[in-house]
Amino acid sequence: MRSFSISYLLMGRIFILFFILITLACNNSNNCQAPLTTVIADTLKYPQETHLKNLRQLTFGANNAEAYFSFDGKYLSFQSDNNTWGAQCDQIYYMSVENGAKTQPALISKAGGRTTCSYFLPDGQHILYASTSKAGKDCPPKPDRFLNGKYVWPIYSSYDIYVADLNGNITDQLTDVDGYDAEATLSPDGKKIVFTSMRSGDLELWTMDLDGSNQTQITNELGYDGGAFFSPDGNKLVYRASRPKTDEAIKTYQDLLEKGFVQPSDMEIYTCNVDGSEVKQITHLGNANWAPYFLPSGKKIIFSSNHHSESKRNFNLFTIDLDGNNIEQITYDTVFDAFPMFSPDGKYLVFSSNRFNGGGHDTNVFIGEWVD
Repeated sequence: MRSFSISYLLMGRIFILFFILITLACNNSNNCQAPLTTVIADTLKYPQETHLKNLRQLTFGANNAEAYFSFDGKYLSFQSDNNTWGAQCDQIYYMSVENGAKTQPALISKAGGRTTCSYFLPDGQHILYASTSKAGKDCPPKPDRFLNGKYVWPIYSSYDIYVADLNGNITDQLTDVDGYDAEATLSPDGKKIVFTSMRSGDLELWTMDLDGSNQTQITNELGYDGGAFFSPDGNKLVYRASRPKTDEAIKTYQDLLEKGFVQPSDMEIYTCNVDGSEVKQITHLGNANWAPYFLPSGKKIIFSSNHHSESKRNFNLFTIDLDGNNIEQITYDTVFDAFPMFSPDGKYLVFSSNRFNGGGHDTNVFIGEWVD
């Protein structure tokens, strides 16, 4: 067996030497064809997705969404309802970018309740998230997705924003008022939080310091303002908003809100300064445009939309300039792509998708290298 192995080793070295000689010869000849290269198929992306490469799947089964990077780019916090992990409703977990969640990841939301919208603190040792745990450890009843024929999202009044360490111990409660407080994210310098609150009677954007102090309302127009993120320089916010204008639309919005629901089927993307000034509507596409995030350059926004879908059931990622021009489709799954976020170094895009799930309903987290 040893002589057999040595023979193959010698053959390998001869082949390498031969390849080098051929390559050198080709470098001095116009008649040689390009050398053969090994091509590894990018099997988790569609051919049209030219801005992505080396796409990897990080979760496997159930509904996994809102995966957001830690400040060092090594970890992702996310929410999942994976019942094989013991989740009865959305719970907060974190995983490493390198390993993903092929096995059960660390649970952060050990206090119970329904949870959403997690985000790492700058120290990498704490995660903030919203939870209904003050109303009880059990998951609140899950309402129907349709009310009077309208697709709706529930707005749980028991949501407050908490901070937990990586062992799931609550270390701070940042909000403690009646009504919905959730959808919190941090500024790039880690000093300021933006979140959505119902405390003024409408769903508005608020900011606060990292310790929960200086809570300030920054939007004040009727309609749902939420899902906000800071620009890379920390000076602006991008968010989704509904703006009911007619008497009928206003009544529908207010009636649903009183029942604890919001209708997400008519939203556009907006930006404003961190203090709420210079509000600007970026998209005018109609239908549902949401889950926005700034590109690393700060000059474009990536977001999820169904404006292109005849059935309105197909969501993909798009980019658009800050002036509302040059919209470009980025992803092409036949069902759902949403919740995009760039890594701190701008090299990777993470998002949630229903792609290649065997025709089921599972939504999983994917990450890929970004190609400008």
